[in-house]
Amino acid sequence: MLMPKRVKRRRVHRGRMTGTATRGNHITYGKFGLIAQEPGWIKSNQIEAARVAMTRSIKRGGKVYIKIFPHKPVTKKPADVRMGSGKGAPEYWVAVVKPGRVMFEIDGVTPEQAREAMRLAAHKLPINTRFAAKGDEDIKGGEAR
Repeated sequence: MLMPKRVKRRRVHRGRMTGTATRGNHITYGKFGLIAQEPGWIKSNQIEAARVAMTRSIKRGGKVYIKIFPHKPVTKKPADVRMGSGKGAPEYWVAVVKPGRVMFEIDGVTPEQAREAMRLAAHKLPINTRFAAKGDEDIKGGEAR
């Protein structure tokens, strides 16, 4: 699973997910992309499940690009522990995704194969997404032009 090799701080604040993505909102490497429609946290195991679904769908042909990385640690306190005594230990890692963010890209396959692979990957993610081809992604994160 994806996680940083080392971090500056072990525990971080939850933060806010307001607004749209200002970076990573264009398809750069591949011809087709999967774009987030709503904000959310994507766990590292969800990213891996989506990647596996895409690569199996295209039968290891073409190339899959992952454009999100789980940098944020999410902590959790053990069960049956009283309030207080500090913040919990890091439990898993998440990538913060805002609307308009291109999460996955694919190249070297037909549009039908790419659409099917992205559909299977979208079922593994906890947010609404949409399929887009290079050039027709919208900066605001809304519908394609």
